[in-house]
Amino acid sequence: MRISGGVMSDVKLEVTIYAGYRGAERPSSFIFEGSTIAVLEIVRTWVEEAHRTRVQKRYFIVKGSDQYLYTVYYDVGSGEWFYQDRERTKNDQL
Repeated sequence: MRISGGVMSDVKLEVTIYAGYRGAERPSSFIFEGSTIAVLEIVRTWVEEAHRTRVQKRYFIVKGSDQYLYTVYYDVGSGEWFYQDRERTKNDQL
C-alpha cells in the first residue's frame, strides 16, 4: 500500500482478466512493480458492499507466479483493479 499524507491508499493495477461463461471476471495476470505476475491459483474470493453507496468491491486472494499471495480487488463502481496486500506463501517462509 502507498501512504499519502498519512492515509493508506490502495495501488491501481493493470490486470488481465478471464471472464467465464457466466460473465464473472477474475484476474489471470497483473503487472506489479514492473513485472507481469501470472495468477496460478485463486485461494479465496469475497464481495464487500459499502453501506452508504452500495458500491461493491470483489476481492481475490491469489497465488502469483512469484510465489507471493496477493490481495487484489475489483471496484465495481470505478471499473478499476487495485492491489491491497502481498505476503510470502507459507512454503517460502522456511
